[in-house]
Amino acid sequence: MTENTPSVLLTGGAGYIGSHTFVALAEAGYQPVILDDFSNSHPAVLERLAQLTGRRVPCEKGNVLDTAFVAEVLQRHRCVAAVHFAGVKAVGESVQQPLMYYRNNVSGLLSLLEAMAGTTACRSVVFSSSATVYGNPASVPIDEGFPCAPESPYAQSKLMCENILASLRASDPSWRTGVLRYFNPVGAHPTGLIGEDPSGIPNNLMPFVTQVAVGKRARLQVFGSDYPTPDGTGVRDYLHVSDLADGHVAAVQALLAKGESFTVNLGTGQGTSVLGVVRAFERASGRPIPFEFAPRRAGDVAQYFADVSLARGVLGWRATRGIEEMCRDSWHWQQRNPDGYRTQTSDTAMHMPAPVRNSPNGPMRPVVSA
Repeated sequence: MTENTPSVLLTGGAGYIGSHTFVALAEAGYQPVILDDFSNSHPAVLERLAQLTGRRVPCEKGNVLDTAFVAEVLQRHRCVAAVHFAGVKAVGESVQQPLMYYRNNVSGLLSLLEAMAGTTACRSVVFSSSATVYGNPASVPIDEGFPCAPESPYAQSKLMCENILASLRASDPSWRTGVLRYFNPVGAHPTGLIGEDPSGIPNNLMPFVTQVAVGKRARLQVFGSDYPTPDGTGVRDYLHVSDLADGHVAAVQALLAKGESFTVNLGTGQGTSVLGVVRAFERASGRPIPFEFAPRRAGDVAQYFADVSLARGVLGWRATRGIEEMCRDSWHWQQRNPDGYRTQTSDTAMHMPAPVRNSPNGPMRPVVSA
């Protein structure tokens, strides 16, 4: 990398999606810069990223709610764009703690935008949104024209952030915003060096499946067996995290090259049932996945998958990895890292330590890495 390499700030960049996006941006010729407080990520990821990219990993340790710190980071690294991952993201928890979700997710974006507004070179931002903004859709596949009807504080906070970005664009056309509505990210980097390492009880299906396969859990609970789907279990649009990372690169490139804002779905456009995921993982791991059916959960819907044609047209992006690769890479990650980033392996001992700078204002309320 040279002094002329464009820098891109990744808030929450040490997390699951952020770390994979770091690698994809580096491979595309950018210098990604991580800003993270490590409240829901592990510093060991920095060593893994250095190994994958063959370079030092710029990391600023601090909280996105610290506007002055974010502004200083943007200016010092001369960032030309930002990708905003930082936020809390568990639907159930958001129902129990709505104020924390609005504080972290909405105020976090406001803080980043205020910091960007103080610069002259950084007016492009990619926002990590969610397909949960659609609520319970009347039909599938779901396209971007569907009405938004969020059903949880988490989803409401994402839609609030989208509305903030729309208001900002209307007030000042120099702002360029890319809103990416994710469906269900799963998988890991094919090397097994980085992957999903949730703190506490996982919120998503795949970590439960991998933990059953490795013996950490006795069996998987499948919520609902009587949905109007081919096998009675819920159908979702699972997307390989590496495809999702490539989508972020495409979004950054589109904003910087075309200067036009957009809102697009990122998914495969195909649904896979819970039992379909279980069977695919059994094939990938060669191990049985014991499971038991449990009652439906409130708020779950039968089918949920994307129409991704707009992303193809606007970004020139499409998912290239299927459910078999998602399961294979998830299993490789779990096998290689039974304790996540706390697993000590000889090949993660680095000769290129990642520099970490701390926020001068000290710790603030935690903001989760995506």
